[in-house]
Formats: sequence, C-alpha cells, structure tokens
Amino acid sequence: MKTKIIVVEDELLIALHIKKVLEKHDYDVAIDITSVEEAIEYIEQSPPDLVLIDINLNKDKEGTELGNYLLQKDTIPYIYITSYSDKSTLEKVNITRPKGYIVKPFKEEDLLATISVVLNNYSHKKIDSNTINAPNKNSIPFKVREIVSYINTNLEKKLDIDELTKLTKWKKDHFTRLFKKYLGSTPYQYILSRKVEKAKTLLSETVIPINEIAYELGFESHSNFYHIFKKLTDDTPENYRKRNQV
Repeated sequence: MKTKIIVVEDELLIALHIKKVLEKHDYDVAIDITSVEEAIEYIEQSPPDLVLIDINLNKDKEGTELGNYLLQKDTIPYIYITSYSDKSTLEKVNITRPKGYIVKPFKEEDLLATISVVLNNYSHKKIDSNTINAPNKNSIPFKVREIVSYINTNLEKKLDIDELTKLTKWKKDHFTRLFKKYLGSTPYQYILSRKVEKAKTLLSETVIPINEIAYELGFESHSNFYHIFKKLTDDTPENYRKRNQV
C-alpha cells in the first residue's frame, strides 16, 4: 500500500508541484485542502500517514492550529512548509512540535529527504512503543498536553490557574502536581516563562513600546512585567531590546 500524504496548502501551483514531485516517488498525495477545517474533516474520515502544512493559509485559522490539533491527536506526523523562517514564526511553530520544517522555495531533494526521515523516524517510534508492555510513564497525559497547548496559544490572556484546572476536571492539587511532574515547573511558573519568551521575541523583532508588550501579554502592569522579566532573565526589557534588536 502506498504511503498517503495530504498537503494543506492554499496556493494551488505549490500544491500541484509538491504532488507531482511526490507521486514520482510512489507516494499517494491528496491536495485541494486549503483550510484547517477541511484538513481536520479529511483526517478524521481518512487518516493519512503524513500531513504537510502551510503555516499561512490566508484563512481564519493558521496552519499552526492544525499543528496543535495533530499534536494533541498524537497519531500522525506533520511537517510545516512556509516562506518564513524568522524568529517569531519559528517560536510559534516550535510550540506545536512538528517533525520537520521546510522553507520555500525548496529543492525537490530537500522535500523528499525531509519526508523520508520523518516517516522513518515515526515508523520506529511506533515499533518502539509497541514493544513496551506497560504504559510509558514518561509520556505527558493528554489532559496536561491539552493545557500546555491552550497556554501556548493564549499567551495574550491573563491565564488563571483555577480556570485551567476546570478544563481538566481534576482537583487543583492533583492538576498542579501532575503538571509539575511532567513539565518540571508549576503551571504558574510555566505561564510566566512562556510569556517572557514571547516578550523577548517582541522586544527583539518589533518596535512595539514595552508597556504595550506588557499589556498584550496579559501582565497586570508595566512594573509587574518589568519585575518578572528581570527575575527570569536577569536583565531589564530595555537592555534586552538594545542588545537584541534586529
């Protein structure tokens, strides 16, 4: 049976080019899937072996939202294809933990090599997991992964631990204990670290005023942001921007 790949790409010429290249190497390729909603419907009805995702779909939802869906599903590997390789894009992409990343314009051999490596690695992952009789204690529980994904895609909000706990339907102490066990930090510490990492990107890649960055990332005030940033980085937002501004 041929390896089945779907291409989620709203630029028809690029999708056709990918299809032509892959079909020459005996892959079964489906295109004409241009949105996150269409992709999810297709995947639920006919699960592929691999998904290629364009990050910028010019739709209501970006390709990274499909990445989040596949990350939570954890049954199908996926690779991003994009025209952008800047720090901000890479940060957004890395949160969803893709198996590969290809920058347009790409060479045919790069596309084929990446796909081959990803499929090979994923096949070994399945073999390895099938040889383990007991559940892998190091794998992060689905509910915890869901919360991590929710945090990473809602950094601009004021994230409340009680509200996050309600999403799991666990007791707060149990949720906090499991989160720390698998992530190495409490939910509160993780939220602050992710917000500061996002702030570092905004400080280095944009000219957005620091007080606006604090507001956009849901901090209580500029002084609260300043205090947390300095505590986690041993630097001030102003100094960090001066040293890292692109």
